[in-house]
Amino acid sequence: MSVFGRGQAERETALLAELTELTEHHRANSEQYDRILSSLGIKSGEPFASLNDLPWLPVRMFKTHELKSIPDSEVFKVLTSSGTTGGGASRIYLDKDAAAVQTRQLGATLQEVLGGKRLPMLMVDTIGIIKNRRSFSARGAGVLGMATFGRSHVYALDENDRPDVEAVKEFLAKHGSEPFLIFGFTFMVWQYLYEVAREHELDLSNGILIHSGGWKKLIDIAVDNAEFRRRFAEDTGLTQIYNYYGMIEQIGTVFLEGKSGNSLYCPDFADVIIRNPDTWEEQPVGVPGVIEVVSTLPRSYPGHVLLTEDLGVVHGIDDGDWPGKRFSVLGRLPRAEARGCSDTFSGAVAS
Repeated sequence: MSVFGRGQAERETALLAELTELTEHHRANSEQYDRILSSLGIKSGEPFASLNDLPWLPVRMFKTHELKSIPDSEVFKVLTSSGTTGGGASRIYLDKDAAAVQTRQLGATLQEVLGGKRLPMLMVDTIGIIKNRRSFSARGAGVLGMATFGRSHVYALDENDRPDVEAVKEFLAKHGSEPFLIFGFTFMVWQYLYEVAREHELDLSNGILIHSGGWKKLIDIAVDNAEFRRRFAEDTGLTQIYNYYGMIEQIGTVFLEGKSGNSLYCPDFADVIIRNPDTWEEQPVGVPGVIEVVSTLPRSYPGHVLLTEDLGVVHGIDDGDWPGKRFSVLGRLPRAEARGCSDTFSGAVAS
């Protein structure tokens, strides 16, 4: 069954009920979260008229506060972000149920473009990134999470982060005549797969590429999403390319690019709201703002309604490859503005 089946009206009705229940669940199980909502004047059991009215947390709070809705004894895995934007690393606490659900729903989302079969998989990374199984970086968690959807894994980089051209050639000799899966973070895919494939005239035409990550380094060399897709197609034969948007603070939820390219879509258990950075009101279609992400997956920590530090824009609703909103990520907020988002909550989170 597709996880891209709900039109926007049906989605919002279902999500409002589930996210309202989740808000109460986290309030009952996280003292810090309860204190935040109480400081904002939100009473327990208070109904919300729309998704737009649900209280959001800035993602930055997971860098500075221990937010979890499970006892320490039930913590199964702790995920950490890279911490590259300052303020330390986010820490996300999962119990066994949460870890299982996020893996299952990520699989259901990716199955839309991968089909039901596990394919031979080329990882555009180094195996060293997944060595520590209990505490992962965001990159390590992404690699390990995606690895479960493939088989016969080959890593395109050696343990010194250098391209292993022979390993890639051997993989293609063995699996390149049938569909195969490629995964990597966007800039690494460009630098360590596209450039290597072009130089060595490698045929990637049977590949299905899933990639994600910041575009800043690529934009700096005049490679946007359309150019990325064009160059891969022309120089390597690779045309099945799916970008996605996701974050460790909502692990398991990914917003996937449709087959037409250039728009991201929300799975049925998630949505996005674009907010005006001055008024925090929802922006209309076509007007950029700060991305808020909502998802019913986070149950072990209060990450179900999050204000990101990214700018985005909704292009249309129920008019694309899949139902619901289709949107793009435009880049990061300037650091001062990102900090301003968090300052909205500064009084509420004081211990």
